[in-house]
Parts: sequence; C-alpha cells; structure tokens
Amino acid sequence: MDRLKERYNKEIKPALVKELDIKNPMLIPAIEKVIISVGAGEFAKDAKILQNIQDTISLIAGQHAVVTVAKKSVAGFKVREGYPVGVKVTLRKDRMFTFLDKLISIALPRVKDFRGLSVSGFDGRGNYNFGLDEQLIFPEIEYDFILRTHGMNITIVTTATDDKSAFKLLELIGIPFAKGRR
Repeated sequence: MDRLKERYNKEIKPALVKELDIKNPMLIPAIEKVIISVGAGEFAKDAKILQNIQDTISLIAGQHAVVTVAKKSVAGFKVREGYPVGVKVTLRKDRMFTFLDKLISIALPRVKDFRGLSVSGFDGRGNYNFGLDEQLIFPEIEYDFILRTHGMNITIVTTATDDKSAFKLLELIGIPFAKGRR
C-alpha cells in the first residue's frame, strides 16, 4: 500500500474527525481525484510537440494521458472544432496517492525559490488548483528528451463541501502552503 494512503487512513482521518468535529464517518473529507492538464497553446498545431507533451505527462502521472480537442470553433484563437488544444490525465485511487506523494516529497522541493503554494487556489467548493512552471522538476523527466518546456495545471478534487475543511485536509496531507493569512 502507498505510504500516503496508509498515513491518510491511520493519522489524517482521525485528526480530521477531531479537528472538524465530524460525527458521521461518511462526511470525512477525502481526495477524490487529481487532474493534470496542459494547454498546448501555439504548439497544438505541431503534432511532434503535442506527442512529446503527452508522453511527458504520461510519464509524470504513471498513466496514459489523452489529447483534448476543442468543442467549439473560436476564430479569435484560430481554433476549429475538433482541433487538439491540450493534454490531460485524471488520477484516482492508488495512482493519485502515489502522484501526490511524489509531488509533495520530491517535485515541489525542487522548485527554485519555492515559498509554498498559494492559498487562493480554492474554488469555494473544496477543490484546489495550482500551476507548475515546468515539467523538469519531476524525476522521471530527462532534459535531453524534451522538445519544449511547458507548465501544467494540477487540480485536486476533494469530497469536502467548503474550503476550510479542504484546506485542513490538504494541510494534513502535507501540501506546502505559503505562510500567511487563511
């Protein structure tokens, strides 16, 4: 079993019950899924770069990433319906915990001048979003095989109904939030 999942079940759940005063065990906040997405931007027209982005995200996630396509044509962005616009992967269960453990313990400490993740990334419904500037902070990625450096957006979807309990859950899991007001 993954060490973060084990820690969640043994330490974090009881701490959340005590701290948030939860009577019903079904209401304990949990992480439902993690979504990693990359908008390809002007590189969407280059199939080679798009394939490289898909391969790097698949390596990072440990699961096959899919290319997302435009749902509508937008003349201002020079995009037609069905054109590739990005890459995404949705992680659940064990792969999600493995990725979060790797993110917290390996990748985020490798970010230059890292001061913590912003607490303003919560959406009001208990979900958290943040972005990373480049994919090279992950240990699986070799610089020689990268055609273009790109960032990514990571969304952590929780079962929490409000930002306060989601913040507490993510803080206990070990997400390094920036020091400041909460």
